[in-house]
Amino acid sequence: MSETATRSRTGIFRSLSPGQVITAAAGILFWGWLAVRLLNDWGVVDAGAAPDEPFVDPAGLPEWIPEWVAFAVEFLPQMASGVYLTVVLTVAGITFGFVLAVPLSIARVYGTTSSYLSLAFTELIRGTPLLVQLFVLYYGIGLTSFLGGLPGVGQGWVPDEAVWVAIVGFTINSAAYQAEYIRSALISVEESQLTAARAIGLSKLDGIRYVVLPQGLRYAIPGWTNELVYLIKYSSLAAFITVPELFHQAQDISSNNFRYTAVFTLAGVLYLALVISAAKLMETVERRTSIPGVGRIKGRQ
Repeated sequence: MSETATRSRTGIFRSLSPGQVITAAAGILFWGWLAVRLLNDWGVVDAGAAPDEPFVDPAGLPEWIPEWVAFAVEFLPQMASGVYLTVVLTVAGITFGFVLAVPLSIARVYGTTSSYLSLAFTELIRGTPLLVQLFVLYYGIGLTSFLGGLPGVGQGWVPDEAVWVAIVGFTINSAAYQAEYIRSALISVEESQLTAARAIGLSKLDGIRYVVLPQGLRYAIPGWTNELVYLIKYSSLAAFITVPELFHQAQDISSNNFRYTAVFTLAGVLYLALVISAAKLMETVERRTSIPGVGRIKGRQ
């Protein structure tokens, strides 16, 4: 490694505050544990433990170790698969929701008849509870039977139909909220930008695609951060349609040992780790995509 690269890395570490160092270390520890735990349970690597069994025997811990640490060591392995499904539901919901949200927001801002259709969709979805939407999809319209009949569903690495119903529900719900975030971001872009794009020969659609959207999507990043955090927490509603995500796993564990406070406190810590990770990720995205002179990100001129 060159001396310049070494100095650069040293400068980066020196620029971090103690809080940032602690947050980074906690994030590495959490995601490292989750990766090793899941790979072990899936049989990809052998970390010396059976699926859902702790790497270290809680009964064999020294007496000076606090009881809550032994409790966490014992039950965290059973929650790992729930954390994984929570991440899957969140990432799938916000990703597929974004694909739907972009045309919805464009139709709302620049459309005519399509503007009313977009408005009707967003108001319907935002005006009804997410749990009701999941119940309609799972129990009401037979989506479970349709998805369950598809080849490969519920086999091997492919989740069962309940997970797919939850993904559909989160996608629809997230699309409505993201469409509003993007709509407000598009409105914040000066109208003269699209006028200038038309003046140099771009069509209206191309002007939106190449000039307005790249600017507007940057303004929408804080809204996406909020939506990502929202989805992480509200993924717990999938437990009500039998998806074994983190909240569902905590319910199963606490119903067996009756230590509800301890179990749900542990689940809350895991949710907090996911939320902080998501917030830090979006901060990095916003900083990396920032444009000098646009917005209020630290470091812009």
